[in-house]
Amino acid sequence: MSFRSIILLIIINLSSLLVAKAQIGQMRQVGPPGSGGNSGQLNVNQSDTSYVPRGPAKEPYTLKRYFKSLAGKDSMSISRMWAGSFILPGSAQLYNKEYWKIPIVYGSIGTFAYVGYQNNLEWHKTGDSKYRTYRDLCYLGAALSYWGSVMDGVHSYKYHKKVLPARASLYSAMLPGLGQMYNGDYWKIPIFYGGFVVTGYFISSNHSQYKRYRDLYNQVSLPDSDLKGKYNPETMKYYRDTYRRFRDYSILSGILIYALNIIDANVFAHMQDFDVSEDLSASLSPGITMPLNFNYANNMGPIVGFNLKINF
Repeated sequence: MSFRSIILLIIINLSSLLVAKAQIGQMRQVGPPGSGGNSGQLNVNQSDTSYVPRGPAKEPYTLKRYFKSLAGKDSMSISRMWAGSFILPGSAQLYNKEYWKIPIVYGSIGTFAYVGYQNNLEWHKTGDSKYRTYRDLCYLGAALSYWGSVMDGVHSYKYHKKVLPARASLYSAMLPGLGQMYNGDYWKIPIFYGGFVVTGYFISSNHSQYKRYRDLYNQVSLPDSDLKGKYNPETMKYYRDTYRRFRDYSILSGILIYALNIIDANVFAHMQDFDVSEDLSASLSPGITMPLNFNYANNMGPIVGFNLKINF
């Protein structure tokens, strides 16, 4: 090999190294979701696997921050607002800046509670059952006013998207089927309520049978019972335990249907943004691919090829 060939080979290698270094310097790391794309330079040392991109640390949500949110100086999630409105009625209206509703909330709850208390005193004084009925209706009105204030806060919570999954979950938690109505899945409401009706029937039926055999077992177990020759205590105990177990299974089934109602509302609220259109398309265009890691690349230059994009 001549001296001129050696000099030419050295120049080509130096040029390739300079191009590779420039390409590495132009590459950017991809930030975490929500960080707005690229952030910062990629570490030149490709063998360093300890580098992990991290987002900003989340500030813990304290009680002080909760009251700052109520004062309009901070934001609050709908779930925190919902939980806080259970403890402090009217706080959801305060956060949503619907101040005119707060006197209505406290006025309705206080009025129903006071009238119910007065009717309770009259019932104990006179023994008239109508006062007990009035008391129960007034207490029910106070409970519904309290429930309505919480539901109103969830409904009035402002969000930038049309459908908020947390709102759908809270709707279904407070009134089964309401989350499905919020998502537009009206056909699911009869299914869930049919499940509640069926489980309610089995709970009532099994509980009645459980009480029947429990009472029979208690009577047969007495030393001087007249039913000893007619009923076997062990048989009565078996049926008592069996129907109690069936009743408990029915209650568990009702709880599972209630939980499924909440999960269904949340999942299908998330899927509102999912593209289910039949628009299928593909595009083919020429493209240039640069090596991402020169330690494992056979060539130092770009590769010419084609880019295929499929929309489905």
